[in-house]
Order: sequence, then C-alpha cells, then structure tokens
Amino acid sequence: MLTEGFYEQAFRRTLQMIESGTKQKEILAYLTEAAEVAAGPGTVSSILLLDNEGLLRNGASPHLPADYLEAIDGLKPDPQVGTCAAAAARGTMVITEDFYADNKWAELRHLPIALGFKGAWSMPIITPDRKVLGTFGTYFREKRTPSQREMSGIKLLASAVAIVLTSNAN
Repeated sequence: MLTEGFYEQAFRRTLQMIESGTKQKEILAYLTEAAEVAAGPGTVSSILLLDNEGLLRNGASPHLPADYLEAIDGLKPDPQVGTCAAAAARGTMVITEDFYADNKWAELRHLPIALGFKGAWSMPIITPDRKVLGTFGTYFREKRTPSQREMSGIKLLASAVAIVLTSNAN
C-alpha cells in the first residue's frame, strides 16, 4: 500500500532532478516508474509527446516493447481513437475500463491485448496556459477505473512532466 503523499514525493523528486541537471529522458522514465508503482503490480505507464507536426511520439515508455511503440508512433490526436490520442485531442483524462467494450479502440485494441492488458487511462500533459504537450498513459492487466486518489495523483505527475518539458532539462 502506498504511503500518503506518494505522488507529492514523486513531484518534489522531479523538481530536485530538474535542479540537479538530470537529463529529461531520465526524469520522464522516473515519472513513468512512479506511476507504475502507484498503480500496482502488472501496470505499465507511458509518456507520449506531441512533436512539431502535432503527432504523438514516445517520450518515455521503459516497460513497453519496441514493436508496440513502433505501432503507435505518430498517432494523431483524435477524440475517437484510443486513450492517449483521445486525451491529447480533448485535453481531458480519458478512461477505457475494457478495450473490448470501447469503440475508440476498434482499430488498435489488438496491440495492448496482445501484451495482456485489459484497459487503460490517459491524462493529458498540459501547460498552465492549457497547451497540450502530450499524454501520460497507464495500461492495466485487469478491467478497472481509477480512484479519485489515482486521478489526482496522475494529474500531479502529468503536471510534473509539463514542468520538465518547459524547463531547461535536456
């Protein structure tokens, strides 16, 4: 069980990493791993970033296989596709409790299902002026929705990603 303040500790650690000059890639990987610890065993987190052309690219997904990342590379934000593309398009959290029951996954569901995932949710990474920079997604091996604590926690981690992306971390 997580201690109270786990997400806040991860947020503070992120700020320390930025201050100490830790590379951006390393900080983003740390944040995905913090989200995985918070969500529990068997979960996998991914940070996708919008490139200059407005396409989603891998920012940090240390526990997703390369072929999966290749298959989703270059997704366009679209409110009717998956969780990350939908979250990037809508600027709000998108939850898929069950890949089979969600039509947004019709063309892509075979990808996470092949890895044993049942559902996912994705939080947009947003600057204070509401610019979407990417998404912070988490995949689950069971059907479930996030608790209020998980939603507010992942929102805090996504805000930490926004700070990393807009800071001088390289």
